[in-house]
Amino acid sequence: MQASIEAFFDTATATVSYVVFDNASRQAAIIDPVLDFDIRSGNISTQSAQKLLEFVAANGLRVSWILETHVHADHLTAAAFLRRETGAPVVIGAAVREVQSWFVPRLNLAGAVATDGSQFDRLMQDGDQLPLGDLIINALAVPGHTPADMAWQIGADVFVGDSIFMPDVGSARCDFPGGDAARIYASIRRLLSMDPETRLWICHDYPPAGRNASWLTTVAEQRARNVHVQDGITEAEFVHMRRTRDATLAVPALLWPSLQVNLRAGRLPEPEANGQAFLKIPLSGLHAANKHA
Repeated sequence: MQASIEAFFDTATATVSYVVFDNASRQAAIIDPVLDFDIRSGNISTQSAQKLLEFVAANGLRVSWILETHVHADHLTAAAFLRRETGAPVVIGAAVREVQSWFVPRLNLAGAVATDGSQFDRLMQDGDQLPLGDLIINALAVPGHTPADMAWQIGADVFVGDSIFMPDVGSARCDFPGGDAARIYASIRRLLSMDPETRLWICHDYPPAGRNASWLTTVAEQRARNVHVQDGITEAEFVHMRRTRDATLAVPALLWPSLQVNLRAGRLPEPEANGQAFLKIPLSGLHAANKHA
């Protein structure tokens, strides 16, 4: 039995969100939803998430799960908003606690953000399962981009998060805390050891000039054509490429806003004394600048 899948591409963050559902029971899972955020104005809206809800309503679906593939560093998650609207629990890999343990001190959020994963309704280990009507959601740990990356397999469909991208784009960066190029190589090879016809659904697409955004590929296509990890590329070659490439990459534009929301499972910071909520940006070079002021 195969799941029905509807993809939603957010052009602002190049993120693909999914509504996956069982036709018989009409039970659905939402994967990697986006909360709209304008960093210039600080304005937050739910336009992208509302499109998911409109699709759910139009097709008579009931949302059973909200699944995160990892703590995203390039967009804010709409998981908390969708949880309020649908009552569905928010699910992520149990290694989210490791990500929280690194970033909470870095952002000086101790006391405001727990590091035990309690913001999420369910923490999953590799091999854990969730029911979706007559379908089963299998949790596949694919660390490397972060320690907490989890792919979600439903039959012959796998939602791979930030591990592998479209064949002409390659693989995800590994230079965040806890990231590791050798681990992501092993994770990708795990995915590519599946049946060649297994369908891989991508979390982001950054298409080269001349190609429209796309998000569906197969194990066979990746093994034949992925520019970073096609068959024949060794772990040593991949690790060298990945580390060299990562050293040239800029910090994601929404890194700090995204982390502060996503570590909280999509909840926004509490308003301060003036009734306004704020997001922090850690500064570097401040002490040196002050010394010469």
